Amino acid sequence: MKPYAVTAENSRGRAHPEQLPRMVDPFALDRQRVLHAAAFRRLEYKTQVFVTGVHDHYRTRLTHTLEVASVARRLCTALQVNVSVGELIALTHDLGHPPFGHAGEVALKELMSSYGGFEHNSQSLRVIEYLEHPYPPFRGLNLSYEVRESLAKHSTIYDKPGSHPLADGTQAPIEGQIANIADRIAYDCHDLEDSLEPGLITEQDLNEIQLWQEAAGDIRRQYPDLPLGAIRRPVLDRLEQMMLDDLVAESRARIAAARVETVDDVRQCGQPLVAFSTSMESRLGELETFLFERVYRHPLLIRMDAKADRFIRQLFAAYLAEPRMLPPRFAARIPEQGAHRVVCDYIAGMTDRFCQDEYKRLFEPFERV
Repeated sequence: MKPYAVTAENSRGRAHPEQLPRMVDPFALDRQRVLHAAAFRRLEYKTQVFVTGVHDHYRTRLTHTLEVASVARRLCTALQVNVSVGELIALTHDLGHPPFGHAGEVALKELMSSYGGFEHNSQSLRVIEYLEHPYPPFRGLNLSYEVRESLAKHSTIYDKPGSHPLADGTQAPIEGQIANIADRIAYDCHDLEDSLEPGLITEQDLNEIQLWQEAAGDIRRQYPDLPLGAIRRPVLDRLEQMMLDDLVAESRARIAAARVETVDDVRQCGQPLVAFSTSMESRLGELETFLFERVYRHPLLIRMDAKADRFIRQLFAAYLAEPRMLPPRFAARIPEQGAHRVVCDYIAGMTDRFCQDEYKRLFEPFERV
């Protein structure tokens, strides 16, 4: 590994000192704790873009997370940094995401605007530092500093660093920067595939996008008569590889120019060292504008989002009006943390399915409570 990779030897450790078993990689222990966390299991029933349960093949928040981890591993290998750390950060990056994807986050952000706000990266940190508490000596999972730091500094075109003390304006380690951009690569590719499945977009639409043309050209010429469904996976694989190749080349150049030797050198750089070239950024911008206008703002998703917004707002109001409906372990925190924050924590932890069932229990008169 490169000297600026995160290792057990240069890690800043844990908030709560622990005596780890001999010969145990601390990041392997962190991975085990994340995989065993209830918040990780709940990702299976949380929306990525399309509401869970509508179609068995749509990505969920869990399968998105696994795809991000896969991309992160490939990038860490190519850039010769710690694969275990890059994968670990990817596995934790969405633990705080609420039900119903972007719609759920927007609703909670507005409901919490006067009470400390809501942002899912900050909530992911709250999950691993406080809300998950399977170990009696401390709250949270007590993960390594570099994982927490990278979550605090997580930044994409849709995600901005929150107000956590670890979001101090410095750069994340290379592994954290990789997780940032692996998130972007994963959703750009899989949101295209999920949109093709129900026919929200067509091959004719995609042929207007330069990156798609570049990825699909040779494959379509080789198989001119096959339907898009028969070749879309090879095209998407090619699209992903084009992004990875560009990212690795640009990142190697930036790292060499910055002459970093340690993790702290990386933190003190004035700009990210893991990035796309200007040319790829431009072409990705065209693709992401297309996704925003033709997919994320499609009438089908707008209807889904409106319904999700109604679920969350009405549940939030009901719990505020009668906090004793909350589970006792949540209600007990209200005197210290305030009803708004506790209700927000409870709803943010829900799966789509649980949120819908709770809505029925509270608002449909003949539903069992």
